Amino acid sequence: MVKEWQKKQLVLNQPAGHVENKESLETAVIREVLEETGWNVKPIQILGIYSFTPEESADTYHRVCFVCTPINKAHNHLDPDIHSADWMTKKEILNHPLRSVLVSQCIEDFEKGHTVSLSLINNSHLMAYDNCAFEVQ
Repeated sequence: MVKEWQKKQLVLNQPAGHVENKESLETAVIREVLEETGWNVKPIQILGIYSFTPEESADTYHRVCFVCTPINKAHNHLDPDIHSADWMTKKEILNHPLRSVLVSQCIEDFEKGHTVSLSLINNSHLMAYDNCAFEVQ
């Protein structure tokens, strides 16, 4: 879990971020987790696809949540907006303010075994970008 600042409050979130131009979802997950936690991971399944609108006038956010296997701790440098990255139990997580309801929803879905294969993702449109293609090992 990452602890990050939101509206002057320290909240918990799963590592998250945006997909960069010409980047696959899997590559984005690997990059974002490394940037926010210092860990190298391997995506192994998709947990779910979620939509969330935090308030009536806000944008709707879409989250693709992945199940990953940790590979190794690569470094301790974290994105500037991340306070810390910690391994936590479910009880510890739920005793902290959460960035959104999606944090607890993803935990519940994981416990229920709601996952699908990475083969659901079609990255064929990225094949034209040889320098950007990334193969998940």
